[in-house]
Amino acid sequence: MSADATLTGVGVGPGDPELLTVKAVRVLREADVVFVPVMAVPVEPTVTAAATTAGADAGRAEATVRSHVAVDRLRRLPFALDDRGGVTARRAAAWDEAARVVVETVDAGARSLAFATIGDPNIYSTFGYLAQSVRALRPGLRVTTVPGVTAMQELAARSGTPLCEGREPLTLLPATAGLALFADALAGPGTVVAYKGWRRHPELLAELRRQGRLPDAVLGRSLGLPGERIGPVDDAEHDLPYLSTLLVPARRDHRGGKL
Repeated sequence: MSADATLTGVGVGPGDPELLTVKAVRVLREADVVFVPVMAVPVEPTVTAAATTAGADAGRAEATVRSHVAVDRLRRLPFALDDRGGVTARRAAAWDEAARVVVETVDAGARSLAFATIGDPNIYSTFGYLAQSVRALRPGLRVTTVPGVTAMQELAARSGTPLCEGREPLTLLPATAGLALFADALAGPGTVVAYKGWRRHPELLAELRRQGRLPDAVLGRSLGLPGERIGPVDDAEHDLPYLSTLLVPARRDHRGGKL
């Protein structure tokens, strides 16, 4: 039975272990099992996804959670995080396998299960796909989330760049959605934040120049982790990690001008 079991997606922030909320730490420590996502290693079709975790490096969520939870209470779930091109067979198989593991854990007696995800579990998070897959197998399983600090909030704080003022809109988009969406957002009146810009960095850079937004733009890479860099956007960045954040503040000519 799963009616009294709960799966909670816990946002653990962009990398700094001190950015977890008090509630996030409590939920993680009280959970019977804490699942963490890792990159699935391509293997033969006959090998289950769970079997690929032994040699996998700790992901950002796992590295963060280890500061608050004993390692022996963590369990890795492999996902095809590096797949591109929509719902690939490998990606779908990883979702299904992860959901199966969660359900088996509940059947084995666990009642409080947590899934640690970087940032917030409701913003571009793997947790949403896991939750859907688990619900399909066990509709009675309760699913909740604990919000987390996002990379755009951390970058805004660290760079001293207000995200929104007055009537300004805020547009958050993945660079993987294409350059047209980014260009349209830049042409608008508000702040633009782009995630996942590593492969498209030259295109984003060119568009920033074209629209005269380059001088104010801020780039954050590996926030809260070794190798962190926060600063202006330039041509020198050729090895951006997948989880890099580009912040382009709204045009502001005087204090309170958007009120």
